[in-house]
Amino acid sequence: MNQSSMETTKTQLMSPSEIEEMVKTLPQHNVSWLNGLATWCKYQDVWHNQEFLTKEILERQRFEARTSDVFLCSYPKSGTTWLKALAYAIITRKMFDESNTPLLTTMPHKCVPSLERDFEQIRETNRPNVPIATHMPYKSLPESILASNCKIVYIYRNLKDVIVSCYHFATKIRKVPIEDASFEEAFDDFCQGVTLYGPYWDHISGYLKASLERPGMILLLKYEHLKKEPINNVKRLAEFLGYPFTPEEEKEGVIESVVNMCSFENLSNLEINKKVGQRVHGIENRLFFRKAEDGDWRNYFTDKMIEKIDKLIDEKLGDTGLVLK
Repeated sequence: MNQSSMETTKTQLMSPSEIEEMVKTLPQHNVSWLNGLATWCKYQDVWHNQEFLTKEILERQRFEARTSDVFLCSYPKSGTTWLKALAYAIITRKMFDESNTPLLTTMPHKCVPSLERDFEQIRETNRPNVPIATHMPYKSLPESILASNCKIVYIYRNLKDVIVSCYHFATKIRKVPIEDASFEEAFDDFCQGVTLYGPYWDHISGYLKASLERPGMILLLKYEHLKKEPINNVKRLAEFLGYPFTPEEEKEGVIESVVNMCSFENLSNLEINKKVGQRVHGIENRLFFRKAEDGDWRNYFTDKMIEKIDKLIDEKLGDTGLVLK
């Protein structure tokens, strides 16, 4: 079976051995700016980490969504950790408060399972009141999700800050010194759409289009807006999730408590997220917290880079109405 026919085969009909054989035929990209320590392969026009793709495809076809499921979707380094913490705090606030929430002792990525990594955890639990997170593009979601009425929250961020954050995260994970990792090469890869779960503009436009087709079922949140007006946006998020704050809770400052508890300053300074050796999905917790600053890209982009990426954003996303630069 050739690559083209295998990629178009219904995933539920593919056996593990068929998936393995198909993955071997996919286009590959050796990431030079990571000293060749990472290889990405292209499946259904999306780039994936080669070492995880076979299992991801197998588990994707097995996954059965429930109408009560809520999915927190994002491109990497677009506010995923923050969104997970906020959603978890909102949903579990009747069980826990800021003094005893699991977020004080457990990384948000462990509180909210990942569709790509925590297959067994999701399958083995009844998953009551716990959302599921994913970096998958909308078109790559399991068919059961696309066919259901599941709610989806999608967070997006300034494209330039995403590039810088992804660059630093990747170098730290692969333990490649900054001086040996060319930001220019990383930038060029990004502009060519050669990024994990990318191209980024396809990722954003996919969820935006779906939100227009499924009004009321998909909520788009902008990272910068969430930072600027956290109270209003957290209130909006709670209402969408089906856990609205009551007038009494608003008077008692419960929204403010959730915002403060889930803030970068608070989460990044918790012992569980600072201590060397504490890991989730093989990655140290502390690496998920860098700066959380808007505009850090100005410290990395040359004038030529700014011109190139702004032109690309206008070309790819100019008609969406989203402000991403």
